[in-house]
Amino acid sequence: MKFFRKLGFFAAVAVFAAAAGAQERLRMATIAPGSSAYLVMTSMASIVNSNQDEVEISVDATGAATKHIVEMAQGKLDLVMTSPAVYMFMSAGKAMYQKLENAPELAKNAGLVFWFPYGAYHVLAYEDSGITTLEDLRGKKVFLGPPGGGAWNAAHQWVEATTGMKAGEDYENVKASWGAALQGFQDRQFDVYVNGGIPPFPQVEQLALTSELRIIGLTKEQVDSASDETLAPTRVLGRKLSVIPGGIYGENVASDGDVFTLGATVGVTARMDLSDDLVYAATKAFWENLDEARKTSPFLNRVRLEDAFVAENLPLHPGARRYYEEIGAAIPESLK
Repeated sequence: MKFFRKLGFFAAVAVFAAAAGAQERLRMATIAPGSSAYLVMTSMASIVNSNQDEVEISVDATGAATKHIVEMAQGKLDLVMTSPAVYMFMSAGKAMYQKLENAPELAKNAGLVFWFPYGAYHVLAYEDSGITTLEDLRGKKVFLGPPGGGAWNAAHQWVEATTGMKAGEDYENVKASWGAALQGFQDRQFDVYVNGGIPPFPQVEQLALTSELRIIGLTKEQVDSASDETLAPTRVLGRKLSVIPGGIYGENVASDGDVFTLGATVGVTARMDLSDDLVYAATKAFWENLDEARKTSPFLNRVRLEDAFVAENLPLHPGARRYYEEIGAAIPESLK
């Protein structure tokens, strides 16, 4: 856990220190340290703050993304992480937003800056637990993500589709924040920990330094023979079937060869009523200095301009669109 506390601390220091002298502060929210989303978004803030003097991005890495986008739409935040599925639910007033009467109206105040990979859902258990398949989650204590969050919903749908089991009925639903859950898993307070990240996921590498783990999912043979219902969660907008290569984490992380699991896309969004000039400045600074940042942060190699428009249900913020039009990017008509 100390590693991730240090990671969060140094990321925050970099974000704030680099921002000295900036004119306009933008408030960004992302999920807790350890996830690929956190790494990408804090890197974005650091890159933007270091390479222009119009905006300063400060980052808060607490809370759930499903709540962040509501707070952004209400004007309490400027930039947040969301997913195509979460935005779809918000626009329709469904799922976690069914009790928020003005959710569809609030959704109109969200504009895309770019999409990027959230990564593959890693379903982790300790190797000595005897848990080797998704079916073995029955009767166990399982953390799927913070309650009500997009990650929880995606992981729950994946487990239900592949096993028929539901949280709170067939296995115990562990309710915790990302940080508390990571610590709880390390302390063996529950059996299975689920989080998403781009393989090789630093959080898994850190856990494997002191413990023998197993990554659980489907084999290629199971995928090839799976029904449409089983693979339905991988066909939801912004999700896909992902592969965690066997052996990618070394001998302390076991698997039955390549692990097939749920993968997802997330993105950076900005308030539609946020100044076009400020969003343009942030978007331009990020993309035009990303190559330099990749030299010290290899995970940023998976953040690519060609994937910025991969899901077409969230319209681009006009400030971001101005930059993409300026460089001649092929913007889908549905995002304009």
